[in-house]
Parts: sequence; structure tokens; C-alpha cells
Amino acid sequence: MPMREKGFAICVENRGAEDLEVRKVYRVLHDKDAAATGYVRVIDESGDDYLYPADYFVFVELPHKAKRAWTATRSTAKRRSSSNKPLQRPGLALLAPAAERRR
Repeated sequence: MPMREKGFAICVENRGAEDLEVRKVYRVLHDKDAAATGYVRVIDESGDDYLYPADYFVFVELPHKAKRAWTATRSTAKRRSSSNKPLQRPGLALLAPAAERRR
């Protein structure tokens, strides 16, 4: 049975689950069998989906713009972020590390 996305959840606990980071948003996949036993299917830090106790998460509704950014392909997101140049403001050169100021 193909899994479809259920939504998003914030990890609030990870008791030994090395592939979960507390305070991070994760994608949750629909899985009736898991839900019936108190678990949720989450795409974790490994990039794969696994079952975790439902009480490790708080479900959240993301704004449309955030959902769109979340579901963008990694290559698109990487391409967008790599084109950003560091912000340059007058007077902030004094805050740069000494090695950079000597250039």
C-alpha cells in the first residue's frame, strides 16, 4: 500500500532515538496500522521512514509557504541557497575575523 503524506510534526522527545532531533519538524506519513498501536511513521534524519511512539511528537499545521518550501526538491533548494552571497553592510567589516580584514 503506498504511503501518503499525513502532515508535519515537531519532535518533543527522542528517548534514545538517534535519528530524531528534539525541536525539529518532521514529515509524517499516513499509516493506519501504526496509528492503531500508538505509533507514527516519520521520515527521520536518515531520510527513511520509521515508526516512532506518537507521544514523541506534536502535530502541527504549517503555513502554505512553509509546506511548499519543505516539499521542494533538494536540488532546487540547494541551488537557491548556494546563490546567496554573504550580507555586506557598511561598518561591519570591523566585526570580521582579523585574517579577513587584512585582505
